[in-house]
Amino acid sequence: MPLAVAFSGGADSTVLLHAAAARWPGQVQALHVHHGLQGAADHFEAHCMAACEALGVPLWVGRVDARHAAGESPEDAARRARYATLATLAQSRGLADVLLAQHADDQVETLLIALGRGAGLDGLAGMPARIERHGVSFHRPLIGLSAAVLREWLRSQGIAHVEDPSNADPRYTRNRIRQLVLPALQAALPQYRDTFARSARNAARASALLSQLAESDLMAAGSPPALEVLRALPAERLANALRHWLRRDHGAVPSEAQLAQLLVQVAACSTRGHRIRLRIADGRVEREGPVLRWYNASPTP
Repeated sequence: MPLAVAFSGGADSTVLLHAAAARWPGQVQALHVHHGLQGAADHFEAHCMAACEALGVPLWVGRVDARHAAGESPEDAARRARYATLATLAQSRGLADVLLAQHADDQVETLLIALGRGAGLDGLAGMPARIERHGVSFHRPLIGLSAAVLREWLRSQGIAHVEDPSNADPRYTRNRIRQLVLPALQAALPQYRDTFARSARNAARASALLSQLAESDLMAAGSPPALEVLRALPAERLANALRHWLRRDHGAVPSEAQLAQLLVQVAACSTRGHRIRLRIADGRVEREGPVLRWYNASPTP
């Protein structure tokens, strides 16, 4: 069955492309995202074209403007643009599966970023081996291998790759972790990749159980959820249900303060006259008679 490899030309995706082409000869196509964020992007594309030609692998290029909006993380903006472009490229070629080259060090960096942001179980679960986005299945077959192992294989094979200069830019959180934190972890906890991965798997299992509980509670509450049913839930279970409802049905992730305020308002909603109108993420939650409703952001009257 044909599949795609997200190919940036860097060390990790170069290993992945060579491994996939050897494992599934004639079935692999490469997808390259030209971000347009730096002058070297044209050089990266040319390198990828030459590498794919040498392997006999078709290459498809998508160009995207991944500049971030004011107040938005440049890393998050680039990642979202990359996934959307990869999915569009894959679907245009009739490909349902895309391989990503993220590895064990990327997983550790992701967990540390999540800890730094005060993330819940979803964030601490890290990157799963498989995700669905934009109608495409993305797979991470290298998630259990370290960056050092991948680069050593490239050196042993004498295979060229490009180095993205932005990977050394200390303005980006992930780069600071890579340069400063991972060497310290290696010295203090040599098995940290394995133990962090185990913690991520445990968090993912716990997160899945909470999601199942939330689904059960929301099934009882209906859609939109009935306040009477919500108010009967214990506080932590109510928080879990509301968080899940907002994320599942509306793609909204409330801050800790926003969720706490919503919990207070739902608990206090014992009379018909009690009004709820709270800003949550990029929209708002309101009481409408016996139920809670979500509204996209709009000017407040």
